[in-house]
Amino acid sequence: MNKPKLTTNIKEYRIRKKLTQEDLANIVCVRRETIVFLEQGKYVPSLKLAFDISKVLGARIEDLFSFK
Repeated sequence: MNKPKLTTNIKEYRIRKKLTQEDLANIVCVRRETIVFLEQGKYVPSLKLAFDISKVLGARIEDLFSFK
């Protein structure tokens, strides 16, 4: 069975807010590498981190993350 692939729109929303990866990481208290992996779909965030990111970016979680 194929594992679902995480896709994200974090980068697009982050750029609209004029935030760097480092800025977003600092605001949500994670390392910049975590944001890199999230944007690449290589890391599935905790529910809390997903909520925190969605709040900062002003987007719904389902607008930021999806599984295909």
